[in-house]
Amino acid sequence: MRYISTRGGMPPQSFSAILLGGLAPDGGLVMPEVCPRLTQADLERLAPLPYAELAFEVIRLFVDDIPEADLKALVAKTYTAEVFGSADITPIKTLAPNLHLQQLSNGPTLAFKDMAMQLLGNLFEYVLARDDKEINIVGATSGDTGSAAEYAMRGKKGVNVFMLSPAGKMSPFQRAQMFSLQDANIHNIAVKSMFDACQDMVKAINNDAAFKQDYKIGAVNSINWGRVVAQICYYFKGYFAVAKTVGEPVDFCVPSGNFGNICAGHMARQMGLPIRRLIVATNENDVLDEFFSSGGYHPRGLDRTFETSSPSMDITKASNLERFVFDLLGRDAGKLSLLWKGIDAGIGFDLSADDFAKMREVYGFRSSRSTHQDRLDNIRSVFETYGVEIDPHTADGYKAAIEHRDANVAMVILETALPAKFEDTMLEAIGQKPQRPASLQNLEDLPQRFDVLEADVAALKAYLVERIKA
Repeated sequence: MRYISTRGGMPPQSFSAILLGGLAPDGGLVMPEVCPRLTQADLERLAPLPYAELAFEVIRLFVDDIPEADLKALVAKTYTAEVFGSADITPIKTLAPNLHLQQLSNGPTLAFKDMAMQLLGNLFEYVLARDDKEINIVGATSGDTGSAAEYAMRGKKGVNVFMLSPAGKMSPFQRAQMFSLQDANIHNIAVKSMFDACQDMVKAINNDAAFKQDYKIGAVNSINWGRVVAQICYYFKGYFAVAKTVGEPVDFCVPSGNFGNICAGHMARQMGLPIRRLIVATNENDVLDEFFSSGGYHPRGLDRTFETSSPSMDITKASNLERFVFDLLGRDAGKLSLLWKGIDAGIGFDLSADDFAKMREVYGFRSSRSTHQDRLDNIRSVFETYGVEIDPHTADGYKAAIEHRDANVAMVILETALPAKFEDTMLEAIGQKPQRPASLQNLEDLPQRFDVLEADVAALKAYLVERIKA
């Protein structure tokens, strides 16, 4: 297995070579040269495996330069009851016949991103020690990526984390999770703007090849291929848990901002997992709903990015969409580069009628949009009907799932985070505070450590240089 760029300008690379980086040198995203394909017999063999064994069997198909015994040990070290609260990792909660919730948020930061980030932390530590390297991770978060990355990387040898977040735009719980960490290798940067500005700053750092090399810059945002690989695994687990027979189709509904989580679902489908529909759930920042319902992809400026009650999805430039469009266009890097020139020019692009039809009928994508009132109504409805608390992002997913539900096909909604991270919205919806793990009581009262920067790439570079050299 070797990796290429969606823009066509990178020679094939090994898994370890692309693991520590973000963007490819030509500004594209890395993808496997060939997607592994599983047969019906393969799926039947995988179906009964516990999570860690299943994850190893999936992940090893994408790794070409880590001995299988070492990789198996790293995966087994990651997916344990101690880390994820139970031996039943990513359990399924059935709400109604053929309507299921896959619980992905039982990790240390109460968000689905722990599922990939915990593995990434162990992989980073292994590769850095093996190759006698160090790395300075520069990332951006709209709410959950930051804490998941920091908890996975805190104290790791050879790793420093510099995490940008939009100042004042996350929930108090999300801020406290990140800013209360006192580890010397963790640096939190509150940027005076929206998430898209943070993401643009990180991309600018990644696009400066000389700076990136001189200061050993790496990435853990959803553009990091290692995260996508790890997330593929729970689609297999969810499928096997709800499919009555291996081979029947199942639908997945995924709250999405940067398109990383559902990109993993697309890859699982490409591998042969019988996914019929992949349903993208958005909030008022509905650039992805616009794309999947019309074929027009038109990222918006900061002046048209809304602050919502599902803040981790307050994104209007979905970085990982490029990976799906690469496949949609028959992996034609030249054609993709032409489309992305429209994005660089600020006008976006529109798919051809044939490609739009292919996206919906061959790849099975659908989408939906939610408002704040929708979130309140659906949080309340799920709580009153099923006695289950869901967070605002998962509520976006629930609305989309109901809109696109086929009663004869199992629907799996991917949980995004635990409601404890969004107390204000939960109070508004159901009139009571959500349950919170005992270890996280009074989290917001802990001392917080962070720096504030303007949304300026030069200021970020100066910040990094000062602290990396020190």
